[in-house]
Amino acid sequence: MTRKQRRLTLISLAGIVLASAVGLVLFALSDGITFFTSPSDVLANRPSPEQRVRLGGLVEVGSVVKEADGLVRFAVTDGKSSLQARYVGIVPDLFREGQGVVAEGKVDANGVFIADTVLAKHDETYMPKEVVEALKQSGEWRPEDGAAPQAGNP
Repeated sequence: MTRKQRRLTLISLAGIVLASAVGLVLFALSDGITFFTSPSDVLANRPSPEQRVRLGGLVEVGSVVKEADGLVRFAVTDGKSSLQARYVGIVPDLFREGQGVVAEGKVDANGVFIADTVLAKHDETYMPKEVVEALKQSGEWRPEDGAAPQAGNP
């Protein structure tokens, strides 16, 4: 083998190893990826019971029921549709009716969203970008006092 052929072989081999490593990392991360969906999207295309979903919208006014055993029942709405949700645990301090919420979990066979994580917006103007877009599309976006939404990490 000439020097040029050895160098080309080494570069090709390094490229194959690098591509394999990137492929393995992406495959390993694919189970942890959850995409944002609105209640309308969930009702239109119900996910399978084992598929994780990140549900976002507003906590529907008059829907929050806290039970003694730590169970919290509420509905998430995007203005067009509403989806019943259940969560067992302590909800964030900022969780209340009419506020933005992002919940992660699964939809059961009865169409009820079973949340294992509930996140509430962290200040007066924060709401996830995807939630704002879904509310704008439904015509329900009314920022308080004309404040512009801040898209960022909670």
